[in-house]
Amino acid sequence: EVQLVESGGGLVQPGGSLRLSCAVSGFTFDDYSMTWVRQAPGKGLEWVSTITWNGANTYFPESLKGRFHISRDNAKNTLYLQMTNLKSDDTAVYYCAREVRVSSYYAFYDYWGQGTQVTVSS
Repeated sequence: EVQLVESGGGLVQPGGSLRLSCAVSGFTFDDYSMTWVRQAPGKGLEWVSTITWNGANTYFPESLKGRFHISRDNAKNTLYLQMTNLKSDDTAVYYCAREVRVSSYYAFYDYWGQGTQVTVSS
């Protein structure tokens, strides 16, 4: 059974940092790129970051570059998201997801974790 379990969320003050983890099981972790997606209250899903199977390439939207860092430990079957200089707009539920790449232009996410809440507030 494929499982993705996020942890590390919580309440943090603006300017603070958090590191999220996503422990996976039930599949060969280093066969897949992995992604973080978030959903702010009352809003749709927002792509946060993707990392390739070996960690050699990482991708972020321009709005998050420099503040967020994605990494993985294939020996531990764990994905990470280091978030720094957090802002109130970063308040959201953060999900990790397994990416299935169909072509250079198309990929989808077939398994998701249950999410972890990150709240940025003073």
